Amino acid sequence: MKNALPEEKRPSQLRQRNPLPCIAAHYKCGAVRFSTSAHFPSFSPSCSKEGRCVAQGGAFWYTGSMEQYKKEFIDFMVSCQVLKFGSFTLKSGRQSPFFMNAGGYVTGGQLSRLGTYYAQAIHANFGDDIDVFFGPAYKGIPLAVVTAVAYSTLYGKEIKYCCDRKEEKDHGADKGAILGYKIKDGDRVVIIEDVTTSGKSIAEVYPKIKAMETSPGGIHIVGEIVSLNRQERAPDSTKSALSVIEETYGFPARAIVDMDDVVQALYTGGDRSVITDEIKSRLDAYYKEWGCEK
Repeated sequence: MKNALPEEKRPSQLRQRNPLPCIAAHYKCGAVRFSTSAHFPSFSPSCSKEGRCVAQGGAFWYTGSMEQYKKEFIDFMVSCQVLKFGSFTLKSGRQSPFFMNAGGYVTGGQLSRLGTYYAQAIHANFGDDIDVFFGPAYKGIPLAVVTAVAYSTLYGKEIKYCCDRKEEKDHGADKGAILGYKIKDGDRVVIIEDVTTSGKSIAEVYPKIKAMETSPGGIHIVGEIVSLNRQERAPDSTKSALSVIEETYGFPARAIVDMDDVVQALYTGGDRSVITDEIKSRLDAYYKEWGCEK
């Protein structure tokens, strides 16, 4: 799998005392080490599902497609009541049949697991040549922190976190508009958000990041990652907010999952208990009016 480290590096670098994904459910991360004796004593290496289980040093490695990983994340969002379906008025004024709010992750376990999903998505989309995770205030702050922790655990690399302040601090040793690590020339940065519908937050933080340069082009923004691509038109555009960000700022903008994945998991290939026929009809109507170019 493209996001897994070389086999010889795994035992020393990839360890989890409390593995978040469950290998018994065939969670296909391709990069996490699980101690079967400690965590899954009844698990058999015989795998009937897509992918394969590899015994190594008293642990099992699971390799396979990312599709199950996406399904796990979608179920996780629903179980945490972060992704909801119903009738919601968005900031834009649009009436949406679904709403995603990362503020719904409230426990240590939930945040730890969320960081793992972000770390895996970042590794898969942007590779390992990253120095800093930047989380725009406010929701991006805990996202950057938990992702840095998870990335260290999963891939054995220490990545610094940084975030902005809504109001600049004018006293103390850490005064200024930035909290955490101070980005400098030569750093490669990934911006982490929950979701974006307009790209407004990037318009606010991009100048803050570039203002830390001492020479033009000194700081390189590798890309942006969000939880969910809503796949609807950005204001004054026929394209999604992520596509607009890419065109405006010149760096890739990616999501752990998009709404096509959500519909596939919960309706087309699901039991339709979350996305019912009625909700699916409302989703179709919403995207007929507000859907972006694909």
